[in-house]
Amino acid sequence: MENLILTEHHGPVVTITLNRPDKLNAFTKAMWQRLGEVMRRLSDDDSVRCIVLRGAGDRAFSPGNDISEFENERSNSEQASAYGKIIAGTLDAMRTCRHPTVALIKGICVGGGLEIAGSCDIRICGTSSRFGAPINKLGLVMGYAELDALIALAGRSTALEILLEGRIFGAAEAKEKGLVTRVVDDAEVDKEAMATARRISEGAPLVARWHKKFARRLAEGSPLSEAEMDEGYACYDTEDFRIGYRAFLDKVKPDFKGR
Repeated sequence: MENLILTEHHGPVVTITLNRPDKLNAFTKAMWQRLGEVMRRLSDDDSVRCIVLRGAGDRAFSPGNDISEFENERSNSEQASAYGKIIAGTLDAMRTCRHPTVALIKGICVGGGLEIAGSCDIRICGTSSRFGAPINKLGLVMGYAELDALIALAGRSTALEILLEGRIFGAAEAKEKGLVTRVVDDAEVDKEAMATARRISEGAPLVARWHKKFARRLAEGSPLSEAEMDEGYACYDTEDFRIGYRAFLDKVKPDFKGR
């Protein structure tokens, strides 16, 4: 299981690779479990400033779940419920990760693959990438936690369009639907995603974490407390703020410390 989810550190940037290229990086139950564990561990690591998530090879990010596994792991509602709890936990770990996340998408990004990529903060794909969730052709329902993530990303109407039609569509339409942030030439996906991660990692890490936290809280829609409003100004008491404004005045590149 360990080698199916690989992690590689490049300074403050960590790359997670879905490593099952012979199956286009299709997910097994063990992979879902492991990805959640990795995301929770990295979220707790203050040395991390950005996480890039990708599939091994150039053919696919991931087509979703390995259908051959269904016979033994999801053959009835009881098994499916237990499996679904693992998926929900992993998607939650991705959405609540304190650090910015970037999906590097090449090729197929379908079903569970789309759910995983969609849980990242920024999604960059190539022009030949393909998207969709044709689970209606398998007689399957997208669970509440998974559907919630898709609706949060694309809206109710678009999420239903994707699920009810079960159609596979291209990168330009995915961009139009809000499923991806940026579309670049296939040969430029790696370069653009890693450049994005570097730009993120050069910013103040506490600020990135606060922005993620605040955006997630605002999406909940309930009124903010006075303490929450005050947290919006806590950055002024950080060393990074002093480093940042001094570097701006001195016209030099800031070297943020994360404190």
